Amino acid sequence: MNAVQIRSAEQALSVGTWLIVCGAMLYSVLTVTPLMRAHTADEWDWTAPILPIVVDAAVVIVVRLDSVLARLGGEGGRWPVVLRWMTGIMTLALNTADSALRKDLVGVAVHAVAPLLLIVTSETGLAYRRAITAAVNGLEERERAERRRREQEARERAEEAEQAERRRADEEERRERERREFDAKLAREQREHEAALAREQAEREERAAQAERDRLAAVERAEREARERDEREREQQRLDRERREREAAQRAEHDRRQAAEQAARERREREERAERERAALLAAGPVNGKQPEEQARQTVAAAFAAGVPVRQAAELCGWSVGWVSTRYQELRDTTPALEGASR
Repeated sequence: MNAVQIRSAEQALSVGTWLIVCGAMLYSVLTVTPLMRAHTADEWDWTAPILPIVVDAAVVIVVRLDSVLARLGGEGGRWPVVLRWMTGIMTLALNTADSALRKDLVGVAVHAVAPLLLIVTSETGLAYRRAITAAVNGLEERERAERRRREQEARERAEEAEQAERRRADEEERRERERREFDAKLAREQREHEAALAREQAEREERAAQAERDRLAAVERAEREARERDEREREQQRLDRERREREAAQRAEHDRRQAAEQAARERREREERAERERAALLAAGPVNGKQPEEQARQTVAAAFAAGVPVRQAAELCGWSVGWVSTRYQELRDTTPALEGASR
């Protein structure tokens, strides 16, 4: 049974109880009022309905308070029980008194129905309300237990979720830490790799620079050696040239001396030959007649070279003094040029 069904049963019990109470109250007022008029002074007949109303009001109070106490699960003690039974007995007595006084057993039985039903309904309603209250309390307790269980489960799930979240956070943190460590390791390896590459590049550049320096040094050395070789070659060529020039000069000087000597010998020979010829021509003395022109020219030349006077030369060659003078003049004109050329 759920809370909806319990509330429906409690509502049906409450409606039924109040219908019985109202019906019993109305029946009691209608039944007791004639009895009270019969036993009340005529001038107080109007007070006849008061007593059944008061009794029935006590019944209403008892029923209402019992329902409240039963709903709350409480106990009013002995006095609510005394009031409940006293009002019930009073209602029963008042409703059956008129028939009992007339010794009408059927009337007593008939008029006892409503009060007895009210009394039994009050007790039964109280028992029902207590049972319903107990059931409601049990249900509420079960609901509270279920709610506590659900709350506990929710807390456990929350704790598990929190633990899972914490584990997940720890796992995330661990993975993040591992990732950071891995990234740091990769970055360190990358830096080391880049440093190694940089060192290798620097070494290659250094080797290349060293090779370039060596090459430049080799080129410079080769150029220096080439320059030195060229200088040596030039110096050697200069020395060879100077040597050749000296040799050429020496040869030229030697040739010149030889030529001079040869020229001197030839000149001496010519002079000696000319001298001999002049001597021979001069020794021949005056000729009879004229010598041929060529021979005469030779005789004149020999005489001119020997310093013979023009007249004597004319006598030697047989030609006229004028012709010999002309030859002498020619010889005088040509002799300086010949002497300069021979020198």
